[in-house]
Amino acid sequence: MTSRVRQLRLVVTADDYDAALRFYRDVLGLEEEAAFSSEGGHVTILDAGRATLEIADRRHADYIDSVEVGRRVAGPIRVCFEVADAEAVTDSLADEGATVVAAPVETPWKSLNARLDGPAGLHLTIFQELEQ
Repeated sequence: MTSRVRQLRLVVTADDYDAALRFYRDVLGLEEEAAFSSEGGHVTILDAGRATLEIADRRHADYIDSVEVGRRVAGPIRVCFEVADAEAVTDSLADEGATVVAAPVETPWKSLNARLDGPAGLHLTIFQELEQ
């Protein structure tokens, strides 16, 4: 089956656009694809690699939070970024203002996952696959 959807784009409205752009582009390392402006407004499209949409019911979301954090912390949306080194990326994001909710932990599904609160109100998972 061929998907009719060609791209998943998550649009985030940030009160502090410059700080959010710096954090996600310059610190996390998402590459800039395009930037546009309007009368006093700005938008930048960042390449976050391959996108997937993960749908979880409340019980499974509770389980994931329990494994990764120890309690329910995420709202209805959590943004996840796969990285090569979860510990190093977590440290660099924390150094640049993210709040670490839970340090990297090995999960039963064989990844190393950290939780952070980042700019623009995004709850983040930084994860590293331990088995390919």
